[in-house]
Amino acid sequence: MKRIVVSGLTLLMILVLAACGQAQPVDSGQTDAAAIKLRSDQDKVYVGFVMDTLQEARWYRDKEYFEKKVIELGGNVKSLAANQDAEVQIQQAELLIKEGVDVLVVIPTDSIASGKIVEMAHAAGIQVISYDKMILQADVDYYVSFDNHKVGQLQAQYVVDQVKTGRYAYVGGSPSDNNAKLVRDGSFEVLQPLIDNGSIEIVYDQLTEHWSGDIAREQIQAYLANNGEPFDAIVTAYDGLARGALEAIGSQAGKIPISGQDAELEALRRIVAGTQTMTVYKSLPLIAQSAAQLAVEVGMGGTPSAVDQTVDNGQKQVPSILLEPVAVTKDNIEQTVVKDGHYMKEEIYQSNEK
Repeated sequence: MKRIVVSGLTLLMILVLAACGQAQPVDSGQTDAAAIKLRSDQDKVYVGFVMDTLQEARWYRDKEYFEKKVIELGGNVKSLAANQDAEVQIQQAELLIKEGVDVLVVIPTDSIASGKIVEMAHAAGIQVISYDKMILQADVDYYVSFDNHKVGQLQAQYVVDQVKTGRYAYVGGSPSDNNAKLVRDGSFEVLQPLIDNGSIEIVYDQLTEHWSGDIAREQIQAYLANNGEPFDAIVTAYDGLARGALEAIGSQAGKIPISGQDAELEALRRIVAGTQTMTVYKSLPLIAQSAAQLAVEVGMGGTPSAVDQTVDNGQKQVPSILLEPVAVTKDNIEQTVVKDGHYMKEEIYQSNEK
């Protein structure tokens, strides 16, 4: 059932639009116009998409695929991004709830703080789908992601296959992101037996705020300045972290294996050039379209068709859709990311045409 739209949110809308990089003011007349539009579309599902950030290229692609699929399915969608500010994200969710969304899809900025969004939505009778990253310790309704434990396994296994002994570094994601924990757990499931038998030594093990490659670079540089002895292998949880690690190790780049995640364009170019060893590809059309399908089904009051697993978020077993990640190396770029249209062959190879 559609919900009554509350207008007169001028100040909050200015805050939200500023957070999304849109500076123009929004007056109450525009808000009333939006309310009229929503009330005239009673036959459509209205989906709110609350994103963490659009600062990385992959999230623009998620947004585009998600919005396109919702519209194809006959729904309306409004997307907002919080620029990695948890409080702004809560305000954005509140705005969408008051605008009358039928369902909220959230990429949480902070996995714990986003529980407030679930509380607000449920108070208004709106279900919440956690996208890619899990909202922890909250009564979230559904979760759509990739098997992040397997992501970590793929990363570590590929590096271990290249270097079976020596000094290892682990460069993880944000401590506020549950995905960082899941990926690390998967990697250490592979690494721990080798640690236990003395084959490898984890000499560096750090999480990285905001998954920032710049922060990773600074942390690794500080470690190397104090310790001197180089790494034999680096397992990084994300392509941006791999970039930071490569910048930190300087002349070692291309001489030791290093992993990544997300199959970003620059990472694929590094793989072709031989400085990054592998990345983990998570099909963005697949996750975005799966989430859009689920959102429309839930928003229409139907029974989700693809939910077949559950994931523990610390409060409940959340009904989930978990998709399969794929390891990508120089040997299968064309059979994976190029075949799926993630990037064109010419974009990846440039002057290094295969």
